[in-house]
Amino acid sequence: MKLEAVELRQVALPLVSPFRTSLGTQTVRTALLVRVLTDEGEGWGECAAEDEPTYSPEHLAGAADVIRRFMLPALAPLDLDPAAVGTALRHLRGHPMAKAAVEMAVLDCWLRARRTSLAAHLGGVRQRVRVGVSVGIAETVDALLDTVDRHLTAGYARIKLKIEPGWDLEPVRAVRETFGAGVMLTVDANTAYEPGDLRHLAKLDAFGLALVEQPFAPDDLHAHAALAARMDTPVCLDESITSARDAAEAIRRGACSIINIKPGRVGGYLEARRIHDLAQANGVPVWCGGMLETGLGRAANLALASLPGFTLPGDISATERYYHRDITRPFVLDGGELAVPAEPGLGVLPEEAGLEACTTVVDTVSCAF
Repeated sequence: MKLEAVELRQVALPLVSPFRTSLGTQTVRTALLVRVLTDEGEGWGECAAEDEPTYSPEHLAGAADVIRRFMLPALAPLDLDPAAVGTALRHLRGHPMAKAAVEMAVLDCWLRARRTSLAAHLGGVRQRVRVGVSVGIAETVDALLDTVDRHLTAGYARIKLKIEPGWDLEPVRAVRETFGAGVMLTVDANTAYEPGDLRHLAKLDAFGLALVEQPFAPDDLHAHAALAARMDTPVCLDESITSARDAAEAIRRGACSIINIKPGRVGGYLEARRIHDLAQANGVPVWCGGMLETGLGRAANLALASLPGFTLPGDISATERYYHRDITRPFVLDGGELAVPAEPGLGVLPEEAGLEACTTVVDTVSCAF
């Protein structure tokens, strides 16, 4: 399969409501879409990088630049298949989200030409997956309770609360006492705490949480291992895991007993599958995190979450959780589950009217290098 051209398209999708974490507040999701045009057809990918390098060192404009200037010249001469992308880009250090977007587009094109779904290619075993919802930091506890009530009424199988110093024990206690022990409840700190907060974080044990996610800096496995030894609540890692090698080291050091796999963070869906396989071999449950993806990324994440080791509800969520109008057909919650696309490739395509309405920049790059 030969690359002929690549379209880099930025889109801006207003969120249904502001989404606040310890890293900041989002009101609009700006996304970079990668469309590859080849001699076998076209394929779509999505870059998970955000506008600013806060969640990770990558940012959206930088991802577009590195794809255009360095990745496409490396790929253009090759006879491509999905596995060849990682090999061809190995000499470029870092930039996993940009690499993941290109790999995703190549996967979509290659699988469409072979009439195979991404879920089948990855080894998925489910046609539907249970999903949860991530709840941002609220202005008041009452507002938080209203939001949680709305999501539980909609049927979500798990509630994840974003926390930070000063917004942790009391809101978590309020949610647990209001909605009872039957609700699967987790918390996510997005690296907001310091090792000196171990004793404070251990108080979360009182609330019967399914996990506490990424309280400390990504490179501080020591603090995560110390917390895991101190708490009954399982510790889950997110930002710390950027490869299967990272996952193996975290498991070896006792820094986590659950892993959140985000394909963009780890460099793509093939590396995500390797982490899944490693975790499964070590008896470590995994789940699929979200990055406010458009319908393209949502479809691909559902395919990943259909693998057997994804035993916990992920942050994939229905379209209406985030967007009034997406660029693809909406994904609709049904009994706490979303359907895994079964059509070839990602199983979805952008709808022209929705895509054009939210497009801010289009850059088409010829691959005749």
